[in-house]
Parts: sequence; structure tokens; C-alpha cells
Amino acid sequence: MRVLVTGATGFIGRRLVARLERPAVLSRDPVRARADLGPVDAFRWDAESGPPPHEAFEGVDAVIHLAGENVGSGRWTRERKARILGSRVSGTRNLVATLRELPRPPAVLVSASAVGYYGSRGDEILDEASGPGSDFLSEVCVAWEAEAWKARAFGMRVVAPRIGVVLGPDGGALAAMLPIYRVGLGGPFGLGGQWMPWVAIDDVVGMLLHAATAPGLDGPLNVVGPAPVINREFARELGKALGRPALVPVPGFALRIVLGQFAEALLASQRVLPRVATESGYRFASPDLPTALRSAL
Repeated sequence: MRVLVTGATGFIGRRLVARLERPAVLSRDPVRARADLGPVDAFRWDAESGPPPHEAFEGVDAVIHLAGENVGSGRWTRERKARILGSRVSGTRNLVATLRELPRPPAVLVSASAVGYYGSRGDEILDEASGPGSDFLSEVCVAWEAEAWKARAFGMRVVAPRIGVVLGPDGGALAAMLPIYRVGLGGPFGLGGQWMPWVAIDDVVGMLLHAATAPGLDGPLNVVGPAPVINREFARELGKALGRPALVPVPGFALRIVLGQFAEALLASQRVLPRVATESGYRFASPDLPTALRSAL
């Protein structure tokens, strides 16, 4: 199977490309992409400026679309929220525009989304049949997925992986937490009772490939571990894995002062389960949090 990847130089994209044989990638800087990723066929594309080139899709069987502005890299100013939304909605719309024009489009589009789709729902158990929330990230995910679903109109199978809090050694949430935890200053966010839908990076890649290769999968796919935990338990397990205390809570008001509206994403409670992955036969490399943390560390 030949796979084309967008967002290939990101945290998840790099791990995914390493699992593929001679993938094609779309990048704003193809020279840098080749230098970072090794033997890939790289094509120039600025996701928001227009559709990607047709020649990038020659011989491609599946498209895995990960490109989008980093949600967690700064305060959510009005301008930044516009970039978060625009990079996803416009980028996906432009990608689908080229797919529509191809004489023989790839069989499947795996277009990333996030568990932010569900909003903050307390202790409610959430699976792929659950409806969306009503906050900013929910609105982004709904609009983002809506552009991907349009590829069904010309015969493509479409999967929207709703990705949780990714645990890996070289990026994502864990990389930001490790320096604090390693000096013994880690602890829960807020009161720590909010559910945290963690997932190991190897399982993110595994489920993306599962979505691309399992012909029966179509629709949303929760990319989360099968055993969600509350934030207080996550802090305790991470401290245990590092041999450090994890007793210093970060008050919700302090997060809001420092991070603004983005703090709400860290305090959100999302008890998300991977029902579709489990029912379709996916086998988790890290089925519980201690295993995921050992692998990441």
C-alpha cells in the first residue's frame, strides 16, 4: 500500500512515516521534509493556499491527513483561534478538492480529528456514537470533520480518528510535563478529578494504519487507550514511573491566568472509550497507563 501523509514532520507524522515504505508527503518545505524524514517523495503544499498538486497522488492507495496548527503551543488569542480553525477546515477542504478531481482517487481518506469533539462531559462515558460538545474545540472538530466527510460523495471511504492525549518521548503533552515532574514539582491539574483520554504514540500510529487498511471502517474512530484515568491518577502514575513525587496540584485559576482559554482544554473531563477500534479487532500495544508510560519513558 502506498500512503500519502500530510503533517508528516509533526510529532505523530514522523512516527507514522517511519512505519511506511516509501511514502509520499505533502509539505510547505519539501527539502526540509526529505532531510527530516529520509527517503520520501515530498511535494510542495501550503494547506491554506490552495489544493495540492495532482502528481502527489500518483499510485497512492490511502491518504492520512494530519496537518493543522498546533493547539497547545500558546495562548488562544483571537488570531490564534482563527489559525487553529482555518488550518484544519481550509486545509481539509483544499485536500478534498484535489481528491475530487482525480480520475481514480485513493480508496480511503483518514483525516485527523480530536477528542475535543466531545467537549467536557464529566463522568459520562463517550464513544463514537456520542454527540459533539459546544465549546471552541468541539466546533473546530465538527467543522474539520465535515470537510472530510465530503470525500464520500465521490466514493472514498472516510475515517475521522479522534485523537486523545498522546504519550510519547519526543513531543506532545508528555514532553511538556517531564521537566516539571523530573524535579518533583508535578501534580494534577485543578482538582484532578477530570477524565484524561490518554493514548500511547505507538497505538496512535497503529490505529491510523488500522483505519487505512481495515475495509469495514468508515466514520469516527476514537484513538484513545482502552482504560482512561482521571488526571489525579495520571499524575500519580507518571510520578511513580519517574521515581518522583507528584503531589503539587496546579490550581485551575492559575492555569487560566497563564494559558487563558486554552486552560479549559487541560481541565476538560472526557471519559472516551475506543469502541470502534476494539470491535474491529485492533490490538493495543499499550492497553493500560503504566505500560504506556514505560514505553514512552
